[in-house]
Amino acid sequence: MPNSAPKHFPLIAAIDLGSNSFHMVLAKTDQREIRILERIGEKVQLAAGISAELELQDDAIERGLDCLRRFAQLINGLPQGAVRIVGTSSLRVAHNRQAFIQRAEEILGHDVDVISGREEARLIYLGVSHTLADAPGKRLVIDIGGGSTEFIIGQQFESQLRGSLQMGCVSFTQRFFKDGKVTPSRYAQAYTAARLELMELEQSLRRMGWQDTVGASGTIRSIGQALAAANLTNGEITSQGLTWLKRKVLKIADISKIDIAGVKPERSAILPAGLAIMEAIFDALGLEQMMPCDGALREGVLYDLLGRHQHEDVRERSIQALMERSHVDLEHARKVECKALQALEQVAEAWQLKEEWHSDILSWAARVHEVGLDIAHYHYHKHGAYLVEHSDLAGFSRQDQQMLALLVRGHRRNIPKERFIEFAEEGQQLLRLCILLRFSILLHHIRGSQEVPDLQLIAGENSLQIRFPELWLENNPLTAADFEKEADWLKRIDFTLEAE
Repeated sequence: MPNSAPKHFPLIAAIDLGSNSFHMVLAKTDQREIRILERIGEKVQLAAGISAELELQDDAIERGLDCLRRFAQLINGLPQGAVRIVGTSSLRVAHNRQAFIQRAEEILGHDVDVISGREEARLIYLGVSHTLADAPGKRLVIDIGGGSTEFIIGQQFESQLRGSLQMGCVSFTQRFFKDGKVTPSRYAQAYTAARLELMELEQSLRRMGWQDTVGASGTIRSIGQALAAANLTNGEITSQGLTWLKRKVLKIADISKIDIAGVKPERSAILPAGLAIMEAIFDALGLEQMMPCDGALREGVLYDLLGRHQHEDVRERSIQALMERSHVDLEHARKVECKALQALEQVAEAWQLKEEWHSDILSWAARVHEVGLDIAHYHYHKHGAYLVEHSDLAGFSRQDQQMLALLVRGHRRNIPKERFIEFAEEGQQLLRLCILLRFSILLHHIRGSQEVPDLQLIAGENSLQIRFPELWLENNPLTAADFEKEADWLKRIDFTLEAE
């Protein structure tokens, strides 16, 4: 349940399935602090293995799975909840990502969450904020990944503006430097493409303003290390340093021959693309310098995971904010949530709904099931499902939001059984949670102070028997009629509901 006692895992781990590299960090927890025990990173380049039809190619899938087999040894034996695995840009766009994800989950023994660009940005900012010393004023954080680039402005540990653009050092390498040749015209094309992408965000970033600029990716650290190795800076990136490095790269002209002090060999192939994106960012935002930082997405995932179990779960804030924006009847939502969770306790054993996510998602669905009323009463369950699936809900993965949206969509009238089937093994569990949600909503159909009796629920494989106190249904004919209609709706999905 969302308000259950905090858990403590002595060891936690985060795995970042990036478009260029896969990274894993294993950490020991102590109170609210984290001590890193192990860092592993391997260049996989998923983005280079995506076809024009946005399909992950077999060789890219195998590279990724081989890497995860090595990672799996370090997290073998860690309990559910102690490991979080996130997929970013390449898995967001790949149409066949589920084939990769299914095999990855079998290898690792933990779920893989594909997160949105804005959620990736939030986690990056969290990782950077915990890595750097606290400073007054706003901070701009930029992360150039393999397939996307994230921009965040925030103060202390709170991000205030988050954006993600579809430009990355691997995808741009494939697009502009695929044959390994680096010419001034191709570099200019990459730079121009990045400037065009930046038009989507640059005004919003400039309006908010910032005092310090931090870079949080391997590409940015490589550029800083190259400038430091040339004694041009102490590791910070400047516009003059970028001009120097650009001239050096263009003079070499061939990616296979790039050998620049400070740049690791595995980074050389994507350096021209990363450099073009970086120069475009400096020009678009009028930057004078940027300080590279070691903290990144994986550290943010660790601290977010620690927060879920020990102090604050950002998902709770996201749900509360959505309820407030949508003018939800808070008292009614609380009653529906309470009854749904009570019902879950009675059927959890029979319906195999004992995992933490079962109570979490049922609780959240009960709280937000009426958000669509803020748009219109007609088909408000469909409006609500759209809002839940497409809103910026910090802390939720794409699949989290899709499952939550499906419960909201199915909370009244016809149940879209085919949509539940799409979730494979979780589909049956989600369908049962949806039935519990519908049950609790029906009991509170009459709003106000009407007392809802204690009920006995008996769950079968495809049935639910509800035993009311003697004569209660006879004395409450509207509720009796509601349950008769509900039995007809559930009959359409081959489910039997009996209220007596």
